[in-house]
Amino acid sequence: MSRQAYRAALAHTLADPSRERAEDAVAHHPDGLLVVEDGHVAAFGAYADLAQTLAPGTEVTELPGRLIVPGFVDAHVHYPQVDVMAAWGGQLLDWLDTHTFPAEQAFADRAHADAVAGFFLDQLLANGTTSALVFCTVHRVSVEALFEAALGRDMRLVAGKVLMDRHAPDGLTDTVETGRADTEALIRAWRGRGRLGYAVTPRFAVTSSDAQLAMAGAVAAAHPDVLIHTHMSENAREIARIGELFPDARDYLDVYARFGLAGPRSVFAHCVHASEDALKRMAQSGVSAAFCPASNLLLGSGLFNLSQACACGVNTALGTDVGGGGSFSLLQMMGEAYKVGQLRGHNLDPLHAFYLATLAGAKALHIDAHVGNLAPGKEADFVVLDLAATPLLARRTAAAKSLAETLFILSILADDRAVERTYLAGRLAHSRDRA
Repeated sequence: MSRQAYRAALAHTLADPSRERAEDAVAHHPDGLLVVEDGHVAAFGAYADLAQTLAPGTEVTELPGRLIVPGFVDAHVHYPQVDVMAAWGGQLLDWLDTHTFPAEQAFADRAHADAVAGFFLDQLLANGTTSALVFCTVHRVSVEALFEAALGRDMRLVAGKVLMDRHAPDGLTDTVETGRADTEALIRAWRGRGRLGYAVTPRFAVTSSDAQLAMAGAVAAAHPDVLIHTHMSENAREIARIGELFPDARDYLDVYARFGLAGPRSVFAHCVHASEDALKRMAQSGVSAAFCPASNLLLGSGLFNLSQACACGVNTALGTDVGGGGSFSLLQMMGEAYKVGQLRGHNLDPLHAFYLATLAGAKALHIDAHVGNLAPGKEADFVVLDLAATPLLARRTAAAKSLAETLFILSILADDRAVERTYLAGRLAHSRDRA
């Protein structure tokens, strides 16, 4: 049996701190011990309580000044858009035409897809992200490249081939028939291999015909262990276009619902302009929302109403939305979410933000039985954060008087330099000092 132990400050969430008492929702041990056996968490708690229970000969890695947290979960990200990060100009529809679609056409080439997939996953790990829900492109090889790279790293990843049969450039469209054939072949080949999962992935209702949306719903229904991943209510012009294309629909959510795409396995990115009524219907049907604050700000999409979504009961998680988002860091997304809240008159509690970046994401991806916190029995995907990674960070965290204050400082001041190590199933997958 492989056994390791790590002594550091520990923190994770057990429930949503906005709905439960903090002492019930968050576990924090300023001097803690994490014990890992065969890639799973064997114990998580105070060092004083656990040290005496260690098996003889267990080596303890001492990590003073560090905070160990669960691996972050990115609930919405596009790996083919790495090379359009920080692209200037335009809101969503113009940005897609100018930057995204030209970049995605290159993913017909497997060698290009392989190179970007490896770089993308290494960036996730360097930022402490151990699981993600990922958009690929319309090309089957783009999915195969990503899954192969993730399998080699033993990452718990969910992804899917984009379905897009209209209103897109040549080279980026499929058909109802080819989209179905490719999707079903990918599900058969990759779902459940290692720690991989599949998501049926229509880009958004603008670029899929009624027939393709119906096909996507039918494929999802035939495979009850796959997710549904798409975009909804991101941008005002996009929403107006949906109204033109689907004049009989009650709203954007209804478009997806009528094709069987709005249910407990669905993750809809953005939902910036979703009405209270739509949010309530999302909650009733079990749809999760991926809140992507950096992208919403950069593309001028709007300010997601997190407090309203939570009040309506929508499971909400954080996404980077690379490349619309300008960072792979979920720590930074916690800070961006706080800023969006400030503009809406809502102070986001740092403990709630931490939940959104970890356990809420795992719940959205239906992988919370495996990851999302460090409860005994779960897979040992965790991050070692260096609270003194920069002189300013060291000065500010040294003065912090609570976990919430430390997390908030990290969300505003930290970047990938604070991620000292990232572990996947107990194995070191990234080391800042070796990178």
